[in-house]
Amino acid sequence: MTDYLALLKKCSLCPRNCRVNRLNNELGFCGIGKNPKVSAYNLHFGEESPISGVNGSGTIFFAGCNLKCVFCQNYPISQLNNGNEVTIEKLSERMCSLQSQKAHNINLVTPSHVVPQIIEAILLARKKGLTIPIVYNSSGYDSVGTLKLLEGIVDIYMPDAKYSNSKMAEKYSNVSDYWKINKLSLKEMYRQVGNLKIKDGVAIKGLLIRHLVLPKNISGSKKVFKFIADEISSETYVSVMAQYHPANKSGKYVELDRKITVKEYSDVLEIVDKLNLTNGWCQEL
Repeated sequence: MTDYLALLKKCSLCPRNCRVNRLNNELGFCGIGKNPKVSAYNLHFGEESPISGVNGSGTIFFAGCNLKCVFCQNYPISQLNNGNEVTIEKLSERMCSLQSQKAHNINLVTPSHVVPQIIEAILLARKKGLTIPIVYNSSGYDSVGTLKLLEGIVDIYMPDAKYSNSKMAEKYSNVSDYWKINKLSLKEMYRQVGNLKIKDGVAIKGLLIRHLVLPKNISGSKKVFKFIADEISSETYVSVMAQYHPANKSGKYVELDRKITVKEYSDVLEIVDKLNLTNGWCQEL
């Protein structure tokens, strides 16, 4: 049996490759040691409709992150690491608890830096009767090697595709190789699970890519969606998100210190439409 936790000894779970010994609670970029921190776990009804369904998505919010987005709306969790440490046993119990509340899935929010702990918890939870799909809800800055560990464990990948411009990614998320890594990650996720499959209105397997529209086309939306259409699949489900608002440190950047306009959002929807990425959702501003 694989000891997944041994991967924490010289941590290279994500592309940061910090190489710290997290088993001894040495901290790398994500700021999380041996045990994951969970800020909340509950039924969530605000996800895309095939994820939330009628009963809700069983979300588990992990503290810490391998990005430092200046506009992060969840920065107390992702950057201040607010949350409580949990053991593998406790994490598995929470998964089973969410299933008992009739959640459609277990939705792992910001999981990239705690994959070994998650795998151990899922395997334990399955012994206890966990059967609902597992959703991997990440920033899209994932290591392909780590993603391969999740093959056959994760049913639904729901990553971000944040930027197609490396300079923008470095300026606003403290990561210079986001687009390069993101493309590789999306391809690996698609290889594992393919296009999104929905049964009775609820997703059961596949890839759903999220893209947050930022002011002044900072996110480079056209290039993002062209890559998805050309190199992933024209049938990829995409979620074009309009909920950007100034948060965290965005007030220090004039270009980020406002909501997006109706035109900025509609321009991106037009791109998606022209590329025939028709299986998407859009939101009202």
